[in-house]
Amino acid sequence: MKRLITLFGVFAMLFALQLAGVGSDVFAQGSASGGDVMGQAFKGLETFWDFTGFHNATGSNFIMIAVGLFFIFLAIKYDYEPLLLVPIGTGIIIGNIPFAEGYQIGLYEDGSVLNYLYFGVKKGVYPPLIFLGIGAMTDFSSLISNPKLMILGAAAQVGIFATFFGASALGFTPQESGAIGIIGGADGPTAIFLSSKLAPPLMGAIAIAAYSYMALVPVIQPPIMRLLIPKKERMIKMKPPRAVSKTEKVMFPIIGLLLTTFISPSALPLLGMLFFGNLLKESGVTERLADTARNAMINIVTILLGVTVGASTQANYFLTTDSLKIFALGAISFMVATAGGLIFARIMNLFLKGDNKINPLIGAAGVSAVPDSARVAQLEGLKNDPNNHLLMHAMAPNVSGVIGSAVAAGILLAFLM
Repeated sequence: MKRLITLFGVFAMLFALQLAGVGSDVFAQGSASGGDVMGQAFKGLETFWDFTGFHNATGSNFIMIAVGLFFIFLAIKYDYEPLLLVPIGTGIIIGNIPFAEGYQIGLYEDGSVLNYLYFGVKKGVYPPLIFLGIGAMTDFSSLISNPKLMILGAAAQVGIFATFFGASALGFTPQESGAIGIIGGADGPTAIFLSSKLAPPLMGAIAIAAYSYMALVPVIQPPIMRLLIPKKERMIKMKPPRAVSKTEKVMFPIIGLLLTTFISPSALPLLGMLFFGNLLKESGVTERLADTARNAMINIVTILLGVTVGASTQANYFLTTDSLKIFALGAISFMVATAGGLIFARIMNLFLKGDNKINPLIGAAGVSAVPDSARVAQLEGLKNDPNNHLLMHAMAPNVSGVIGSAVAAGILLAFLM
């Protein structure tokens, strides 16, 4: 303890001398008087000080660290996507600890450990592995039993293309606009995959924006739902989905893989892994592989993805005017996507009769924030009628939104590469 107190005292003295601008003078005086030992001691302490975060810190670092702490707070206090926000928030803190450059420490320095881990983000390795896990844990029964709800997943993608034009109007290049627009799909892995191909310098801002709005689904969507859907329509009860056979469940990922990838071959890494994971689940003969994909593997990749994406927000790279524009465009994109699904659900009801009508609230689940947007639809339905359970119905547009955002990413990639 005494050694610790002594070390702290020396460090405090050096800090005071540095602030006063006399550290170098003391060292010079020590050398001039022949105090070589004292001079070397001060030189060593000055070198140590130059490597500390206190010496290299800027106000921008503290702003980003505060953002990281805020993400962790939201995850723990309000349970907003904790599996994403805790790793990302911690990564933001890690990425903004000040350091002296040139010693293979930072994420953007070649040869550093963080740089190697970031390779999976930069080259688009992690997102397909995430999709494999999603496929292995997703039940497409509700979509198979009521295929028309797939249209809602497609309708919600309007936010992607609307934001593309908005970003272009703000001066972003077509490639950057395409990467920014995908935020409207509320699909973090797809946003990372597309931005890694089209706009690598903006990937950190795009990924953080996408995951932020995914976590804020319970905050953003309900006001839009209440604004656009009259209370009478919020109380519509849908008939129970029909039972789906095992044959249908097995055939769906095979047919889905062929159809979607023939339409959008550029999305093959995402869609191929999504449907492969689902086939592992539904085949009934590869349970061990499916279990690995939906548990151990997706957990490991989520940790690596979250921490490295967070660490990519180094203040000197992240705090720019473009980042603020991306966050604003992302918010607009997400709201437009939510509104698109809701409005199209109401339009569909104009052509449906009797118990075939759908509750328009499930249109908001067309954004691919699985399963949070489906849960929001369920909760809003229960607020208007405690006996109106919409979760199973909402999962249909929700999972089709995952497919839709991947297809949209493939289309943008094909046009803009």
